[in-house]
Amino acid sequence: MTDPIHIVGAGMAGSEAAWQIARAGVPVVLHEMRPAVGTFAHRTGDCAEMVCSNSFRSDDDVMNAVGQLHWEMRAAGGLIMAMADRHKLPAGGALAVDRDAFSASVTAALRAEPLVTIQPGEITDLPREGRWIIATGPLTSPALGAAIQAETGADALAFFDAIAPIVHADTIDMGVAWRQSRYDKGETEDERTAYVNCPMTRDDYEAFIDALLAADKTEFHEGETAGYFDGCLPIEVMAERGRDTLRHGPMKPVGLTNAHKPAEKPYAVVQLRRDNALGTLYNIVGFQTKMKYGAQTEVFRMIPGLQNASFARLGGIHRNTFLNSPTLIDDRLRLRARPNLRFAGQVTGVEGYVESAAMGLLAGRMAAAEALGRDLGPPPQTTAMGALVHHITGGAEAKTFQPMNVNFGLFPPVEGRGGRRGRKDRYPAYTDRAKADFAAWLAG
Repeated sequence: MTDPIHIVGAGMAGSEAAWQIARAGVPVVLHEMRPAVGTFAHRTGDCAEMVCSNSFRSDDDVMNAVGQLHWEMRAAGGLIMAMADRHKLPAGGALAVDRDAFSASVTAALRAEPLVTIQPGEITDLPREGRWIIATGPLTSPALGAAIQAETGADALAFFDAIAPIVHADTIDMGVAWRQSRYDKGETEDERTAYVNCPMTRDDYEAFIDALLAADKTEFHEGETAGYFDGCLPIEVMAERGRDTLRHGPMKPVGLTNAHKPAEKPYAVVQLRRDNALGTLYNIVGFQTKMKYGAQTEVFRMIPGLQNASFARLGGIHRNTFLNSPTLIDDRLRLRARPNLRFAGQVTGVEGYVESAAMGLLAGRMAAAEALGRDLGPPPQTTAMGALVHHITGGAEAKTFQPMNVNFGLFPPVEGRGGRRGRKDRYPAYTDRAKADFAAWLAG
């Protein structure tokens, strides 16, 4: 029998990689340090635990690059997408899931697979023998992080990822708030009412911004720098960039009508999205924060509708380490200096649950093919997965490399479909081409 492939880390990327390897008929050992060695953000030892949002973002595979990535993962028999679909919650056009049920089902599926062995314990060094995939995510343990840094000879890059708070639904004042998805988006009534909206007048908003800017914040340790990923900025950092930044960002009032005061347009709106199947928990959308806990409670209760809110989880902040992949990783996701090691997930410099799982999917398929005596190259750059791989392994400028979500800007242009006015035609052209090219890659 083929020697097993080893994976370090049972997050989104590691779990998906293990599934793909086993589906190819190759044994795999999945090493996970949790729960024996914990992190501040994780609560369990389950695979694919969601520690930030419970959303996989847009599920539109015609007009959105994230939705196209969903399509590709489903087409490739991805475990993460299968379990997300099984435990989806109403969220307008987004794919949100019951986080606990989702991770439990991923864990159960892997434990039931005969070719997968889940082995508890921390891996603290980079093995020199065998085939390994390092999928330790943004919270790579200090020991393994030091080993990676020593091996690559490059400084580990870091930014700070902030976690949004979660509110108990029965403490939201629905006499002030109302249920509506932006622009009433969704095919069912549940989807069209998937979000709870809290309206703000101009005076409410100005007082909120003042309190946000004055609140006590988490201090950084000596030697740490606050280099944030723009897709996950703490709200106070956004507020520091200008008083109207939040009102044009996560607190924008467009596409919403206050059910209690239809004739009165809110100056700003705070949205909450359902976080579990029971509908008992809601997370505050886009409200990642580095405020201290006491300050969070005071500031967030200034939001109309949340004046009596009880929090199931307050926000937090953590260091997120990733490789300078354009200088270190080849297009088979192998460490150039040590080809027996592949990297997958957020540690490669992709950002987001789906992007991380997609890199796990590719790393798993590539490692399995290699173990079976074949060479599997990445999908074409015209696909969502191929565009991401190209970006992190050479398409990005190494000197300014930053974590990246999938987006149409990473895709090669479609001839004759340029300009902002052509989006309605251009985006379907991107996704039609991507579907055809990804299907051909799978078949080949």
